[in-house]
This record gives sequence, structure tokens and C-alpha cells, in this order.
Amino acid sequence: MVKRDQTVVVRVGGEAGEGTVTLGELFTRIAARAGLEVYTFRTYPAEIKGGQVLFQTRLGVKRVLSEGDAADVLVVMNKPGWTENQRDLQPRGVLVYDPGAVSDPDTQGRAQFAIPAGVIAQELDFARGKNVVMVGALTWLFRLGLDLGRDIVNARMARHGDVLQQNLKALEAGYAYAEAHYPAPFPYALPLPEQFEERLLLSGAEALALGALDGGCRFYSGYPITPATGVMEALAKYLPAFGGTMVQAEDEIAAINMVIGASFAGRRSMTATSGPGLSLMIEALGMASIAEIPIVVVNVQRAGPSTGLPTKTSQGDLFLTLYGGHGDAPRFVLAPDSVKDCYYQMINAFSLAEYYQMPVIVLSDQAMASRVETMPYPESSCGIWSECLERQLPSEAELAKDYRRYRDTKDGISSMAIPGMTGGAYLSESLEHDVYGYPSQTPENHQLMMEKRSKKVEAARRRLAKWDSSARRWGHRGAKFGIIGWGSTRGAVREAMVQLGEMGIEIEAIYPHTLLPMPDRAVMEFIYGKKAILVPELNFSSQFARMISHRYYKQLDAQDIHVHMLAKEQGIPFKISEIYEAALEMVLEEGGK
Repeated sequence: MVKRDQTVVVRVGGEAGEGTVTLGELFTRIAARAGLEVYTFRTYPAEIKGGQVLFQTRLGVKRVLSEGDAADVLVVMNKPGWTENQRDLQPRGVLVYDPGAVSDPDTQGRAQFAIPAGVIAQELDFARGKNVVMVGALTWLFRLGLDLGRDIVNARMARHGDVLQQNLKALEAGYAYAEAHYPAPFPYALPLPEQFEERLLLSGAEALALGALDGGCRFYSGYPITPATGVMEALAKYLPAFGGTMVQAEDEIAAINMVIGASFAGRRSMTATSGPGLSLMIEALGMASIAEIPIVVVNVQRAGPSTGLPTKTSQGDLFLTLYGGHGDAPRFVLAPDSVKDCYYQMINAFSLAEYYQMPVIVLSDQAMASRVETMPYPESSCGIWSECLERQLPSEAELAKDYRRYRDTKDGISSMAIPGMTGGAYLSESLEHDVYGYPSQTPENHQLMMEKRSKKVEAARRRLAKWDSSARRWGHRGAKFGIIGWGSTRGAVREAMVQLGEMGIEIEAIYPHTLLPMPDRAVMEFIYGKKAILVPELNFSSQFARMISHRYYKQLDAQDIHVHMLAKEQGIPFKISEIYEAALEMVLEEGGK
């Protein structure tokens, strides 16, 4: 019964605080170790305990692009796990459940696999191990191998040494029960590859952290905030091995000011936050801009406004990230579109920040930061999609004569001395300044300095046009219909385009990775000749679509190109079917294929 695309969607529903996420993570890691490609999504309540958790993993023989739509296999650990997810169990799907928690579920003829995980755990005198019992049962059903299961439990749960042996026994008991009661082949077991290249299994947060380390980050200051804390946790683990420093600040304002100070002193520095934290950082972000100090800020977006839905995903911070500030404070904004891309875009972020001496914001979101994907080992730190750029230091001649920190240049970039350099002393603060850094409030000087800082953006736009990483474009070149998006929605778009192609509908897509400065040449080349474009995004007001409509209105009006907005603000990602249906509606509305 394995589907034509050789992928299987497994959804786990259960209560927060009872190991539902751990169940999904352990099973996913066992599948990945067995050679399958994986892609996960999780959503959970804001409370530490109580409320429903959904963990979805999609397994594939080849690379998986999204978490998928309807569940092929639904694993439920409590009654709400069944009642809240049964509508998303596809017609030929199967139910794996704990009969002690869900009695006589009406699956309307679908296959059922009852695993009394709670009872088995009680018999082992380890009631909280029922989630690991279910992991063992799934390991048998999917024929992943008990030894692999033991390896993963040992590796992931070794820190809980006092209960490690009990967890291993729970795994083995669940495996033995499923093997004894369900010996027939499981309808959704995927063929395992005999040989495969070793891959990384990373969350988006881990990829952001590792990319930062490869980008040279050696100082991190941050305040814990959902869902960005995973970035800080990963850097707290790895930074010391690289000779770096991690500081947990008292709030977001302190965090970004520490980052500014460390960068001023010569360290590549960053912080990570979410929308509410970024709001608190806005004034300091302006200071980094006017003082021309390179910093990197990661914004892992969550649903708002205000506290909103702190554990749910969104792309609602686009306007805040692009335009939030006092006066015109230039910055760069990057938007990775996958876990793999998180790694590379962080390297790009540090290159751009250091070379152009400017703040760079990297836009991720809850779904991307928390999901886990398999990815190949990086080929190189940089040079694949872009280039490694360094901070421009003053020459000996500059330091010996008349060092002007904010000297006006053709591209706006002036050399930045590090404290302690003989002859390199200068004043750096948040007031408008002259070429030496001394406060100056004359109209002529303010105009000069504003132009100097803005020239760096245009210089970067020209450089980025040569980078393969500035925008990703795929599909039928010359197609009359297009999709423009950004960030984590790319996987669902790619799969929807495959389905449209099977219907004979030609469509093309572009996903800019640099949202500020926009890759104008690439976007305008993409727009040329289109009848209509669809802009899908996870926010309520179609922020990116409005930005596209405003920025490229001349080209859109001149060619009578219609922009179709597809906004979703529910705290969860797009389904493939939602993109497919919206794109099909656009094609039909605009007059055919």
C-alpha cells in the first residue's frame, strides 16, 4: 500500500508532558538511522503540561520536501489524539493506538493496530515509559530493526542514566508485543536502502547554530523566548569548543547591546529572538546601523500579535523586520527556505554583516526551527552559493596619518579599526556623527552620512545579484503562471507544482533568499511574460504580496499581471493541497493553462 511517491506520513497525537514529542523524535531518528529520509513538524500548547501535542513525521525513500497532508499512519496515545486527528487520517490509512486510552475507535473500515502501551509500561513498573513502548512497536511495524532502536535510545536518553535501562526494556517490550501480535507485513513499511551515504539529522535551530559557527560567530548573547531558545541551547553546547562565549542576558535589550559591544571589539556576534523580543531590540538595531557595527539577529517567528500563539508558526514579522526602526536605518534581511538553507544563509549573514558593517536579520519560523530534516554534510563553509567576506580593517597608512572611521567612499564601506590598534581610536555612538565619529548635527553632514549608509545597500544588491543563493528559481521557464514566496513554505509549493504538472499545467516559482535588498533583477526577469502570480504566506494581511505589488507595480501594471494573495494565519503550515487548489483556481480564473 506504499504510495507512488514512496513516502509515508506518520502523525502522533497525545498530551503535552507525557512524552509525545519524545515518541515522535525517537521514531524519526530510528527511521533516519535505517536510511530513510525524514521531515518533521510539531505543534504544541503554550503550557508545559496539559493540552494536545501533534508530532508529524514524513518518511521517504528519497528526499522529502514537506511534512505532507493527511496521515497514512495515525498513532494516538489518548482520546483527544483520536478525536482531534481522525478527520486527517486518509481513507486507506491505519490507526495505531493504545486501547487503554482509546476504546473501540470507529475507523470506518480502516486497519487498526492496538498496542497496550500503558499496560505494558505498568507491568514494567515504569508508567511514564509508555511512549517508549510505542516507539518499540513502531520500530517493529516499520521493520526498522531493534538494534537501531537500542542505539537511538542509548544515544538520546543517556543523560537520564537513572532510567536508561527501564527505557530500553520499554522499547524491547513494545517491539516484542508488536512482533508477536502483528507478524504480517505492515502496509506502510518502506523498503530500506541497502547502502546510503551518511547524512546529518538536524533541526532548523541546530542548522542555524552550526551555520553561525561556520560563519565565524564567537559570541552569543540572548534571552530565552519561544520558539528561538533552541538556537541558544545549541550554541551553548558548541560555542565553548570553538573558543566562543555564550551569555544569557537579563532581557532582549541587554542581549543585543552585548552583541553590539562584542562586535565593536572585533568578535563576530549574534543573538536570536522572536517577534516580541525583536520589538525590544529595535532601538539598538538602529544604533548598530548608524554606528556601522556588524551584528546578526535571528528572528524565529511565532504567531501574534503580542504574546499571541507563542508555540505556533507564522510569517507575520515581515514588515517589522524590513521596516521597523526609527528613521532610515539600513539593514539586510535573509530568509532561508529549509533546514539545509538555514546553515548556508547563516554563513552568508555573517559575511554580509562583517563586510558591509551592518545588522543582518535572518528570518526563520517555529515550524522550520523545530522541525528535523535529513541533509547531506555541507560541501564547504562557503564558496558554493556565495563567497566569504571579511571586515575591512584600516591599513597601516590610514592609521599612521589621519584615520577617519566614517570616511565616505564609493560603496559606503569605510575601514573599521579594532580597539587597541595604534592610531585607530575613534568615537562610536548613536548620535549622528562626522567622518571621525564626533557628533555633528549639521544638515549637510546628516545628508552625507545617510547617503553613505544607503550606498552600502545598493553595493550589496549588485554583489548579491551574482550569488546563486540570492534567489531560488525552478519550474517551467517561460510559464505564464508563477508563484513567488519566501521561507518555509517552499516545500509545500514544490510538491503542489509537481501535482499541477501532472495535470499539464506549466508553472514556475521563485523564492528570494535576500528580502532586503531584494534581488530585483531576478524577480523582474521572473515576472516578465507572466499572466498571474500566486503569493502564499503564513500571515493574515499578505505582507509579502503587498510588498511585491508595491515594489514592482510598474512592471505588473505594464504587463497586466495579476497578483493573487494566499494568506494563512492559523499557527500551522500550508498543506500541499491548499497551495495546489489556490494555484489551480488562479489558472482557471485567468483563462486556462
